Amino acid sequence: MSGFHLNLSLMTPGHFRHAWRLSHADPVAYLDIDYFQRLARVAEAAKIDAVFLGDGPALRGEIEEAPGTGIDPLVLLGNVAAVTENLGVVITSSTTYNSPYNLARRFQALDHVTKGRAAVNIVTTGTSAAAANFGGFAHPDRETRYRRAWEFLDVVTKLWDSWESDWLIADKASGRYADPDRIHRIDHEGEFFSVAGPLPVPPGPQGRPVVVQAGGSEGGLRLAGDFADVVFTVAQTRDRAVAFREEIRRRAVASGRRADEVKVSLGVVVLVADTEEQARHRVHELRDLLPIERLTANLLGGLGLSAGSFGPDDRISLADLPETIPAQAFSTGFSESTRALIAAGPRTPRELIERSAGGSGHRLLVGTPEQVADDLQEWHEAGAADGFTIMPAETAVDLENFATGVVPILQRRGLFQREYRDRTLRARLGLPFPHRQARVTAESA
Repeated sequence: MSGFHLNLSLMTPGHFRHAWRLSHADPVAYLDIDYFQRLARVAEAAKIDAVFLGDGPALRGEIEEAPGTGIDPLVLLGNVAAVTENLGVVITSSTTYNSPYNLARRFQALDHVTKGRAAVNIVTTGTSAAAANFGGFAHPDRETRYRRAWEFLDVVTKLWDSWESDWLIADKASGRYADPDRIHRIDHEGEFFSVAGPLPVPPGPQGRPVVVQAGGSEGGLRLAGDFADVVFTVAQTRDRAVAFREEIRRRAVASGRRADEVKVSLGVVVLVADTEEQARHRVHELRDLLPIERLTANLLGGLGLSAGSFGPDDRISLADLPETIPAQAFSTGFSESTRALIAAGPRTPRELIERSAGGSGHRLLVGTPEQVADDLQEWHEAGAADGFTIMPAETAVDLENFATGVVPILQRRGLFQREYRDRTLRARLGLPFPHRQARVTAESA
């Protein structure tokens, strides 16, 4: 029986964003580095592959109701990496509001200082509020954002490949340190970027940091097939998850890669308790905190339905939905996931919101450690994913419950590693060591 990878999200207070209102919750834990270090040590003790943190370059309006994304994940997870030895760190960065040279240099540096545990989660930033923080230009539409993202990753990978593996001479007698013929400018000139290169330091232990990407639109799928090592995805139904993984593998092959060079990591919101009764009590407690009217309005907008057209307890059928996902939808993947659930049978907005921990789109999995382990095993064996990004319902509680309760069951079943067998995150995920761009060019000339 083959195993799968596991990543843990550190989003705080949890993927029920209103969990800070619980009587035992610390409402400012998302700013406490000691809290994150403790969670990271729990994750590493369970042999979790990596921890993950989402991010956005603007403060969104929900701050009135719940904490924002918090500390810059490059700073926070860099600190987490410093207090762990094996745990990978997956750091979200925007291609719309970053420079490819700076991003390539920072993550190559992080790969060195973590000894091969760095991963970048590439996003294009859906919220238009970010534009006002970066020079005031208009927020690009989705097609433009993904076109820019493709060129961005093309530049970044060329920069990461700008040093060949045999660059070092280090001849102390002659004083010759490096072979400049093995270090290459990239001289990129494109629609969005002009970058000479190379980077000032050679590649880190992984050759390249791991590239994680999420996006269900055509632009996102193309980006995944051409560049991603790991694709983070959302699915409410098993059939949709299986179909998405098959599509990603097909895209990889069409791009000249092997199907297994891209791993699909399925996001699942998890609430774990010792007994079913405790699990039911906790999920009801969290659902009671949801601002259902506002979340209903958000859900309807993402489905292309007008505000007020359905109340929280009105049933929505597939016939009620427009044929295509609206351009203004925050996430194509989230919208498609919700549409697939409605296609299986009419649902009310309340049901859809509660099933996805507040309308995030990700499936909510509630149960005992045994039940959660059974569910993940069933989805994996059905071909839904190569692994899972576990998104705790209430991070301060469910991360540890998952790490100490569910993981040992998966380990006993041979589904998850008992020890860190490989030093780098890339090797642990079963990803190939990347070829150098310059070497490939020379061999194909």
